[in-house]
Amino acid sequence: MAEVTMTGVTKVFPGGTVAVDQVNLSITDGEFIVLVGPSGCGKSTLLRMVAGLEDTTDGTIEIGGRVVNDLPPKERDIAMVFQNYALYPHMTVSQNLGFSLRIRGTRKPQVDEQVGETARVLGLTPLLERKPAALSGGQRQRVAMGRAIVRRPQVFLMDEPLSNLDAKLRVAMRGELSRLHQKYGTTTIYVTHDQVEAMTLGNRIAVLDHGRLQQVGPPDELYAAPRNVFVAGFIGSPAMNLATCRVVDDGDGLALALGEHRWPVPESQLALRPSLRSFAGREIVVGLRPAAIEPADGDHGGPRLTVTAVTVESLGGEKNLLFLPPATTARVESLAAEDEGAPSLWTARLPALAPVRAGDEVELAVDLGHAYFFDPESTEALPVTDGASLLAAAN
Repeated sequence: MAEVTMTGVTKVFPGGTVAVDQVNLSITDGEFIVLVGPSGCGKSTLLRMVAGLEDTTDGTIEIGGRVVNDLPPKERDIAMVFQNYALYPHMTVSQNLGFSLRIRGTRKPQVDEQVGETARVLGLTPLLERKPAALSGGQRQRVAMGRAIVRRPQVFLMDEPLSNLDAKLRVAMRGELSRLHQKYGTTTIYVTHDQVEAMTLGNRIAVLDHGRLQQVGPPDELYAAPRNVFVAGFIGSPAMNLATCRVVDDGDGLALALGEHRWPVPESQLALRPSLRSFAGREIVVGLRPAAIEPADGDHGGPRLTVTAVTVESLGGEKNLLFLPPATTARVESLAAEDEGAPSLWTARLPALAPVRAGDEVELAVDLGHAYFFDPESTEALPVTDGASLLAAAN
């Protein structure tokens, strides 16, 4: 096991494309960190530089306190798991698991012992004499993980290892990965574009966009206190609802002007984010999690919103109502959406038995006490007086 430290790591491909831009990241011994971001954000390139499969243009990478920039992959004491399994089709499961040990000259009794232990941990013992063609996708992925584990490397590098599995199997394999990390405690760097995977697996998450590190922290922190518009729109499923609005002073206090709506800003928000007052007469980006928009009832005293359901997603235990937002989102789409230019719909969370169908008119209540606010120019979140209060308010 070892720490991994990246200092000013940069990768520029021929032609001038900057894939990774000045990344500084320290990963502690035994940590499970997830690199997450949209396609093309640089996460796989960064992982390949740690592995030695890509040269660094600038910066240093250290593993266990040793600079490894000029070391070939075999001398870095790392093991990789890819999304395509990369198993040898002519070898049995046992031979695949023990291959790296055999080419290192490990004695046969020790190879058999380590292969047997790894197979028991991963539930592969009954499959040891089968070849990859006779295995399911989940079994092949377990063999791929076993081949990495059997070496007892300092660092595991995993590049979207679950992306080829069906949804149910991905959930099962996430649990398997967590169990294996608890058992072995090996430093693990895991790449995925799936933020649900990131939230459920990582001790910390590192969010990248256009090669730049946007925010690093525990999953709950990134969800409750996103640093900027991009992180706010990327972390969370369904995604945060974002729109540009104007802050107005209506005489009784500040309000948000969204289209025809005027939503009073709660005093709790002004106490938590005093700089909100400086936006009076200016635009601001407001963000609302789907859980902060619910069906209106007689007891709700906050803003209300009547919308037409574009579509309704039934998820069994709840429903998601998708609708056109009350104000334009054009200013924030390019900051938060992976598919720039796509029309943005807002999402509200409904009870599972809510009798709502596409085309229905629905009255919703908006909880601005749980809203987020961002500077439209810098895209940074407005500072809060108490980070602990923000985390508590989001839960």
